[in-house]
Amino acid sequence: MSTTFTRVGARLLVIPLTTSVFLAAPAPSSHAATRTAVVSTTTATDVRTQVQTGTATRAERRAERIAQRKRFGNRAVSVARSRAGSAYRYGGTGPRAFDCSGLTQWVYKKLGKRLPRTSDAQAGAVRRVKHPRRGDLVFFHNGGNVYHVGIYAGRHQLWHASRPGTPVQKARIWSNSVFYGRVR
Repeated sequence: MSTTFTRVGARLLVIPLTTSVFLAAPAPSSHAATRTAVVSTTTATDVRTQVQTGTATRAERRAERIAQRKRFGNRAVSVARSRAGSAYRYGGTGPRAFDCSGLTQWVYKKLGKRLPRTSDAQAGAVRRVKHPRRGDLVFFHNGGNVYHVGIYAGRHQLWHASRPGTPVQKARIWSNSVFYGRVR
């Protein structure tokens, strides 16, 4: 019985002592985290200024190009969203009624980019990409013929003007016969 009593007493003393040792020890990476936070305080505006003046590193220039593309894509989606509910009209180029290629042409024109008028011509004017980003164009094709275009909104969705009686709207991409293009 004395052996059992000794084991229980030892457990009652050892567990609190072990816990207090771990709680009192300083975190080993606390200084490294502080140093990292101080180093990464450069703002996006600072990086843009460095890129413009030519003092940015290669990594900073690359990061700025990626950020610009992301901002452009978000603006393209936002401009397309602003036309939600606009009527479909065959040959429509906006701003109150659109067909599919008229919508994409109008959106990109608002962002300072030129696109041809038809979806087939637009497909020839862009660089094809495998992994789309917001703002890229989504082309629907049947064999070699492109028959529809929209603006990629992310998460397998697009903004488009689909057919008479259906206004400009965001929809899920419904086909696997698509390819994506990025305006140069």
